[in-house]
Amino acid sequence: MTSPFPTLAVGFVTGLTLIVAIGAQNAFVLRQGLRREHILPIVMLCGAADALLITAGIAGLGAILTAQPVAMDIARYGGAAFLAGYAMLAVRRAVRPRAMTAADRAPTTLGAALVTCLGFTFLNPHVYLDTVLLLGSLASQHGDARWLYGAGAVAGSFAWFFALGYGARWLSRFFARPGAWRVLDAVIAGLMLMLAAGLLLT
Repeated sequence: MTSPFPTLAVGFVTGLTLIVAIGAQNAFVLRQGLRREHILPIVMLCGAADALLITAGIAGLGAILTAQPVAMDIARYGGAAFLAGYAMLAVRRAVRPRAMTAADRAPTTLGAALVTCLGFTFLNPHVYLDTVLLLGSLASQHGDARWLYGAGAVAGSFAWFFALGYGARWLSRFFARPGAWRVLDAVIAGLMLMLAAGLLLT
């Protein structure tokens, strides 16, 4: 009997490789981790969303999306607008020094954090390309073991988001300085604007 471990491991590594690339969702999870705010709900939501999309891709949603390019265009323009809006918020935080200290940072409500996280997840066309189309296609190459491959990819997603969200606290000493938060938000703003421009130009 063939061991399922190699298929699980391949799925885990592939999923992890695709998700680790720094993007809008990862930047948001990192910031929440540094703030130590709503970490568990955020990482669970990110992992569950990836699990849903990966499962949909293995089940054949990728073929449907490929046949409906209008849906991807809607997601592309909506995602660009969302990213640009969040970039402006990051710019505003970066230019207001007192918003950068732990004492002065206004807490984000759980609902607002989850809605923002959902926006970074489902308004980003690249998420569909990586999970639904690419991972779905790669999983299909494993035949009857495709669901094991998918399970490995889902495990990789959860592992990454937990590591990012909870591992961020190791940087908390550095980010205790107001200037460090200013730099982080400036970098996030630049990243969001670049991603928004990339969506519009593709």
